[in-house]
Amino acid sequence: MSIMIENARVIDPDSGLDAITPVCIQGSEILAVGSIPEGFEPRRRIDAAGRWLFPGIIDLSAHLREPGEEHKATIAGETQAAARGGITTLVVPPDTMPPIDSPAEVELIARRAEQGCGVRVLTVGALTRGLNGEQLAEMAALKRAGVVGVGNARYPLASPLVLRRAMEYAATFELMVSLSAQDASLAGSGCVHEGAVSTRLGLAGIPEAAETAALGSILALVEQTGARVHVNRLSTRRGAQMVAKARADGLPVSADVAAHQLFLTEIDVADFNPLCHVMPPLRTQRDREGLREAVARGEISAICSDHQPHESDSKLGPFAETQPGISGLETLLPLTLRLVEEGLLPLSAALERVTAGPAGILGLNSGRLKPGAPADFVVFDPQALNEITVESWLSAGANTPFIGWMFSGQVRETWVAGRPAWNLPAEDSA
Repeated sequence: MSIMIENARVIDPDSGLDAITPVCIQGSEILAVGSIPEGFEPRRRIDAAGRWLFPGIIDLSAHLREPGEEHKATIAGETQAAARGGITTLVVPPDTMPPIDSPAEVELIARRAEQGCGVRVLTVGALTRGLNGEQLAEMAALKRAGVVGVGNARYPLASPLVLRRAMEYAATFELMVSLSAQDASLAGSGCVHEGAVSTRLGLAGIPEAAETAALGSILALVEQTGARVHVNRLSTRRGAQMVAKARADGLPVSADVAAHQLFLTEIDVADFNPLCHVMPPLRTQRDREGLREAVARGEISAICSDHQPHESDSKLGPFAETQPGISGLETLLPLTLRLVEEGLLPLSAALERVTAGPAGILGLNSGRLKPGAPADFVVFDPQALNEITVESWLSAGANTPFIGWMFSGQVRETWVAGRPAWNLPAEDSA
């Protein structure tokens, strides 16, 4: 179908465009932005006066629980929640059940995604077989199956030597290596940040060094092997500084941060709130400010949801026995735009951290509004108010500490490859 969206404020962080201008869609791709090609006769015109139009969001880390944990969530259900939040591409870590360590799992997830609302679901393949941390997975076969990178999720590797061999192997296939920076031996059985709050609550803590020690090893091996590495979900100021220095030194390293780490701290755990049990743990206010500064400077080039839906029973019981994770698909965009309201980032830069930034990390042509790019975009009402409520929540996991928060703006439509994946129901319109 040929479509023209008119009168929208079009914001494309990649090109710097921010103007009221037409966008022309032909089939699954963008045909033109800012002009109407000669002879173009759209079959459908959309008047988006008073709305913003920007690229679809790309989320670098979202656990969809399928296959293996369908009692928590399904791909079909979570992609609908993603579309509601303006997300057009999701990246699934390899720690499904079974792990994504062969083409069979990649193909299964792709088939299940095709049955959903249209949101793209990409996969990170396992770095080691069964995520056991010892034997390397068949990376060549995984690349042929379409993975965007390889990693071991939160499962530790047997030794730095295994990581070195894995990085060398991945580099031969030009595969990005996606790593979580947490030293398992230093983290131990910890469930919160090691500090005054953990001591007062009597909970086992995870020191800052668990992240920085692991990160130091990762960066040393990047320099040794030349592998392209993406560090997932940084949680400390010092970790952000280490990545910034490595990037300044020219190492092929990138990093992201989970949106909740930019707003919550260890103080939010002070009443044993299980909704704030996350991994890596919420750190100090100084760490939060350091992460925010790194995002503002572009040293952390992407913000992700780190979406981890849980059934209600998973968050019941003593804090240390609850399962970590926040359901974050529907708050990724609102929290990112809250950074604009708080003066940390201009609008275009904030949107860049969830569009062109992650697209660049993955080497995708999406995340930007330009001719030939996939027609993935969001139509957004900046005047609406959006309160996070259990009743309006679409994800199967309602485990979020942001229930009751009020945000400015609301996604009206989400389009993927020139087709609508989400439309705001009329009764929910402002």
